[in-house]
Amino acid sequence: MTDAPAEDNTELADYEDEAEDKAEGGEAKKGSYVAIHSSGFRDFLLKAELLRAIVDCGFEHPSEVQHECIPQAILGTDVLCQAKSGMGKTAVFVLATLQQIVADEKAVKCMVICHTRELAYQIKNEYDRFSKYLEGVKIAVFFGGKPIKEHRDTLKNDCPHVVVGTPGRLLQLTKEGTLDLSNCKHFVLDECDRMLEALDMRRDVQEIFRATPHQKQVMMYSATLSKQIRVVCKKFCQDPMEVFIDNDTKLTLHGLQQYYVKLKESEKNRKLNDLLDALEFNQVVIFVSKVQRATELNRLLDECNFPSMCIHSGMKQDQRISMYKDFKDFKKRILVTTDLFGRGIDIERVNIVINYDFPREREDEKSQGQQGESTASDQYLHRVGRAGRFGTKGLAISFIADQKDADELASVQSRFEVDVPLLPDSIDVNSYMA
Repeated sequence: MTDAPAEDNTELADYEDEAEDKAEGGEAKKGSYVAIHSSGFRDFLLKAELLRAIVDCGFEHPSEVQHECIPQAILGTDVLCQAKSGMGKTAVFVLATLQQIVADEKAVKCMVICHTRELAYQIKNEYDRFSKYLEGVKIAVFFGGKPIKEHRDTLKNDCPHVVVGTPGRLLQLTKEGTLDLSNCKHFVLDECDRMLEALDMRRDVQEIFRATPHQKQVMMYSATLSKQIRVVCKKFCQDPMEVFIDNDTKLTLHGLQQYYVKLKESEKNRKLNDLLDALEFNQVVIFVSKVQRATELNRLLDECNFPSMCIHSGMKQDQRISMYKDFKDFKKRILVTTDLFGRGIDIERVNIVINYDFPREREDEKSQGQQGESTASDQYLHRVGRAGRFGTKGLAISFIADQKDADELASVQSRFEVDVPLLPDSIDVNSYMA
């Protein structure tokens, strides 16, 4: 296998390129696969231990993406899946890999890579939930910010069957020979576009990929997949099943009410206070553009008797994970954060998202020449997807403070064919809260 540069035309392996022709124009051909229809998780013929854990988690019926993906994924088929936030993509690869793993030896059987430490921590918890009755199956999570010696000791003394982590730390452990991937049978990328668009992260993923056997199952998931990134994804796969649920021409987060408020920058704080007073919510996430603005807004909310918490990239990793856990455990109801929290993070009780600062394309992405799919529209999709997850009710309100914000909102509406109206004077609480 040759060293692969990071450009889109990279040859990652000796895999066939014929699959690239199957989905021109974003249309997936699934004629080579047998359609298996299911009305319940029992119809997937999962292990009894997995079904028991599913019942414990309160899941009754599979979502559309689970219905489409799980039957083929548990058979070892490569999967390339795009589905909107909150549709249960994580459960697809967690259940599919746990179904196939046999804990008969101390070896890493499954590698799951994601782009942030918080998401890695969350995925690890999902594996813990679904594997609770699977005797002998061990799960571990590795990411930077933690002493690498802890990870080396885990791999040496209590080798996990499933490793979840971020590219940098996983590559470091692989290069030094501590993380042996010679028995890896499942290779999963969650939020794959985020990792493959960033060239430095893509190189790390490619190097980890090369350390795994040629014959393995590859699964890739995201809420947003450009046509360019789909081509890159398929270079990792062998004849993948392509599943595009609610393709990216439409923003169909069922149950999510979306509105905007036109105001001046100086009016944002007063309007935010008014909304928090008037709206009923379980938990609310407020997105801002920068770390400094996040910390300052968090301080202001506390002063206004809205007990809030703040998570951003400037914090130490242990603190970020601890605060994420506190929010998930409902110790605080208001979270102020940056786009760090915008992808993949699943907090069941969040039913309101407020874009205090409307998302904009980041300068680092412009400088890297990334076009189209790391735009404000994608950031908007991932942000508002924190509310109304898995078809539940939710509310997203965006502050529009200048012409640039208005242009970005227009771009969102055009791309996703969605109408985001002006916030009315009153909203029926039943429309956004179960």
